[in-house]
Amino acid sequence: VQLQASGGGLVQAGGSLRLACAASGHTADFSEYSMAWFRQATGKEREFVAASRQINSATYHADAVKGRFTISRDKAKRTVYLQMNSLKPEDTAVYYCASRLYWSVAYASSRAWSTWGEGTQVTVSS
Repeated sequence: VQLQASGGGLVQAGGSLRLACAASGHTADFSEYSMAWFRQATGKEREFVAASRQINSATYHADAVKGRFTISRDKAKRTVYLQMNSLKPEDTAVYYCASRLYWSVAYASSRAWSTWGEGTQVTVSS
């Protein structure tokens, strides 16, 4: 199972970026997997950003990004996206995508996710 994240970069405060995470090698149908984005700033713990549940693609967003970030998924492309608008310098971090079969009520914990992609750096300048 592999997750390949892309789309990071350098952007000014107030700008937008869209991250993508392409999944491959899953043994079950992609629609049975929940997907998530986490981020980790230098010197800080990895924190939950957003998740897309496998049932009805219900979405969940951290309070810090609610109203600015949106997670979505394209089942045909086996890809999950993170649209990030109104970016702030405090959004600067390495962003990671993750997947798990089905769902966990502990979705905001990194330990609930079984597969991780390599991170993509997002830097927001002031």
